Amino acid sequence: MTHAELRSLALAVLAVFIAILLSACETGGGPRTALRPLPAYEPPIGHSEFQSVRTTAYTHTEADHTIYTNHNALGGRLQAASPPIRRAENVRRAIPVTMTDDDQHLAYTSSTRQPFSMEETKTVTTKKVVKLKNGKKKTVVEKKVVKVRPTIGSAAADWSRWPAGTTFRVLSTGQMYRVDDYGWALSGRNTIDLYMATPRDMNSWGARTEPIQVLQWGDPQESHRLLEPHQASRHIRRMLLEIEGKQEEAAALH
Repeated sequence: MTHAELRSLALAVLAVFIAILLSACETGGGPRTALRPLPAYEPPIGHSEFQSVRTTAYTHTEADHTIYTNHNALGGRLQAASPPIRRAENVRRAIPVTMTDDDQHLAYTSSTRQPFSMEETKTVTTKKVVKLKNGKKKTVVEKKVVKVRPTIGSAAADWSRWPAGTTFRVLSTGQMYRVDDYGWALSGRNTIDLYMATPRDMNSWGARTEPIQVLQWGDPQESHRLLEPHQASRHIRRMLLEIEGKQEEAAALH
């Protein structure tokens, strides 16, 4: 067998080995998910506009996410939310019974907060040189207030509880997020993972229970369609079962 033939054979064997390895590494959970059990199942919380939710944070440089670089489960890029604006609607509205008095205080009682808006304003300063009648030139500074839309950050969650496309805001910071990702550790859990641009931001957030307001719910059937091709993975199969209304089967999956 010639050197070229040996090289081709070696490359073919390597390709088969990589394919087998990747098939064993379940999608969306890192290379060792096939060897570990699913997280403990939690019954879904109420489907309502206001929810009190455990939140965590992640970034694309974590060990379990490096193979996906900075891309989300929908194929787009992970996006960090605009900086906190620390405001929330200063009006009491219907809230889920799971929200505590402390949560209500955090979300609704602050004299510094303003009515919520999907738009922010910023002042843009421009300079231009004008020619005067005497022939001299003068620099004129103009300030203009313009409206800008805040950046909606990426969030990962169990798509049977917060379907892909679900958009919400964190009441304590005013930041908005959209569910466009999922993960092994979130399957069957009432936890939302917020994407942060840096490990420092991720560690600063830590894990905390936050009141959120759902601005728009995603479509469960569209989430089912997106997940179905990957149902060989246990964490995805658990999400599919719950979307299909088979909660007991989802809970029994380990």
